[in-house]
Amino acid sequence: MNNFKLSPSDFAFLWEECKRCFYLKVVEEFPRPHSIMPKIFTVIDSQMRECFSGARTEEIAAGMPSGVIEYGEKWVQSEPITIPGSSSTCFIRGRFDTVVKLDDGTYGVVDFKTSQRRAEHLPLYARQLHAYAYALENPAPGKFALSSISKLGLLVFEPESYCSEAVNAASLEGSMKWIEIPRDDGSFLEFLTEVMSVLEQPSPPGGAPSCEWCQYRDTSRRTGL
Repeated sequence: MNNFKLSPSDFAFLWEECKRCFYLKVVEEFPRPHSIMPKIFTVIDSQMRECFSGARTEEIAAGMPSGVIEYGEKWVQSEPITIPGSSSTCFIRGRFDTVVKLDDGTYGVVDFKTSQRRAEHLPLYARQLHAYAYALENPAPGKFALSSISKLGLLVFEPESYCSEAVNAASLEGSMKWIEIPRDDGSFLEFLTEVMSVLEQPSPPGGAPSCEWCQYRDTSRRTGL
């Protein structure tokens, strides 16, 4: 019986872009070449985590649930997950951005984003946040754990202007937006059921027509280049 390792970061765009690439990464341990996030986004995310460490949420963005930023960038791993109808199991392993300790004693998982908000992406990010929540509440032995997780959400920085006030110095200015993601464990289980139905296939599914990596692999296989 297989016990597939699933990364929350793959639940959004890799899964949506190409089921074949997702299968190859998880089942055959043959991932796409590493993509490098533009440095500006990495720097902004890092600076936000540092800036907000220990801060009260009401000082960050309107509408955030009341609490304190308590944890940043910790690895989590869940116990094996049994999916009804599947002969294999899976587990979640990944690193969250931030966890807020809420004033009511529960916790909230928060993901940083630097972009304009796009409604069609929210269900994709919701999968990631639910995965971290599951791993925190159902940890593998000896792994980081928190309970209970009552809030999920995105903290979005939307750059609005560029400012240069001195020679060789500049900054981006914008607003912080809080987008709460409703907790829906039933939908997350349905998503994992769909994932497992793909991973348990005896061979990879067909590649997405728009997947550049599948096009490259197929061309390379045909030409020997």
